[in-house]
Amino acid sequence: MATSRTHNTLTLKKVDGKPGRVWYPLQIQEAPTPSPSANQLLLRPTHLSLNHRDIFLRQHLYPSPSFTTPLLADAVCTVLSPSPSSSVPSRVILNPGHGWKSSPLGSEKPYAILGGTGLNPLGTAQDVLVVDKDEVVACPSHLTGAEAAALPLTGLTGWRALVSKAGITPENAKGQNLLITGIGGGVALCVLQFAVAMGARVWITSGSPEKIEKAKALGAQGGVSYKGKTWEKELKAMLPKDRPFLDAVVDGAGGDMVGRVVKIMKLGGVVVSYGMTTGPMLPVPMSAVLMNVDIRGSTMGSRREFQDMVRFVEEKRIRPVVSRVVSGKLGDLERWEGMFDELKAGKQFGKMVYELQDAGSKL
Repeated sequence: MATSRTHNTLTLKKVDGKPGRVWYPLQIQEAPTPSPSANQLLLRPTHLSLNHRDIFLRQHLYPSPSFTTPLLADAVCTVLSPSPSSSVPSRVILNPGHGWKSSPLGSEKPYAILGGTGLNPLGTAQDVLVVDKDEVVACPSHLTGAEAAALPLTGLTGWRALVSKAGITPENAKGQNLLITGIGGGVALCVLQFAVAMGARVWITSGSPEKIEKAKALGAQGGVSYKGKTWEKELKAMLPKDRPFLDAVVDGAGGDMVGRVVKIMKLGGVVVSYGMTTGPMLPVPMSAVLMNVDIRGSTMGSRREFQDMVRFVEEKRIRPVVSRVVSGKLGDLERWEGMFDELKAGKQFGKMVYELQDAGSKL
């Protein structure tokens, strides 16, 4: 298929500033249009979604920000070449990180997430892109473009945290009590949807009563405000009498969380941390040691876990939560800035998705 020699990419623009204080502007750049090799696909993104790492990149709080690599890790794409067939789906979603094939322990090679860094040359915010066939999966047929774009990074992170690290699986989840902290973000919502679909009983925390009610509508048993001084006592009162403890916690906040939840966990329970939004420390009290509570770090996931996650989403007909869809051309920078502002303010419940109008118009 013939293509133009260049295409548009959305990247960061370099300005002076210290990490944490700088806010890199967005810019559109032209890049050579790639041609796929025999084991690659030429793709056209139709929907993209933001993650918090994109904010950290603009603040220079993420490793190796690049001013030439296209931004973003998440996309759903149509296949331009080779032509869709029985072996090549017409619509695909991308594995959001490369270098990790299947090991349950961690990546076999240096691992790099897509978008905006010098660690991986690929990002999804561009008119067209080329990727190895092994790094995509067919998009679940029941998902809209926006829902599909909302899935990859947060779905993979949530799946590994829940299944591989917390040990809650479709086979053993029924009746287990799970706490998910900070509901509203993409990872927490994916964990909620996965766990509910497996049959686990899920409780959540949030600083917003509205978000707690929305989570209950998605299947959570109940929730408490983390702004309360003794929220763990409120949560304990909600737990069922036949199992008055938590089996596992999936946390993205950090802070004093372990010291609070250990009071209502079972012996040998599991706390999984996939992030620390309240600060880069996770204090572990001696009481957790005495109760044999496992503290497990989790980040992203392997290609195999990505495939397993997408398969489960299709089987259970799960629809990722989309907070808002903004439509525009790749170069409509004001619309992008509005999405970033909303994500920074923490107003979203679910993922922020950008629908590309006239995608590939230069082709």
